[in-house]
Amino acid sequence: MTQAQSQPQNKDFRRPILEILSDLQKPIPQRFIKAKSLKGNKINYVPWYSLNRLLDFYCPGWDWEITQQQIGERTVTIGKLTVKAAEGEFTRSASGCEDEDCSSYGDPSSNSEAMAFRRCCAKFGLGLALWEK
Repeated sequence: MTQAQSQPQNKDFRRPILEILSDLQKPIPQRFIKAKSLKGNKINYVPWYSLNRLLDFYCPGWDWEITQQQIGERTVTIGKLTVKAAEGEFTRSASGCEDEDCSSYGDPSSNSEAMAFRRCCAKFGLGLALWEK
């Protein structure tokens, strides 16, 4: 029996929150950053699925919860991102909205959720530098 087989696997291992926050605040590798044109301006962003992978790497076991509502012609999403650390669970909330006649790729529901998710990630420091430009 190898040493790895003889030691029980701790599936509940959680890293300290300061380590997680330090990692989340690191610059995002260039391969995850995409560019698009918005109202004639080129902007850099990270797709939601890349942020998902980064969260899986730095803080496995995170949770995402949303509520959506229709307000006039807009779909509004409130998202709550919870990171599980050694000291407990830490949550950040953010909103996203999209008009029903959105001209971007996707639909109002998924676009508003992606916006809320990116904003929650930024509140933990992940991708925040992109918002500062």
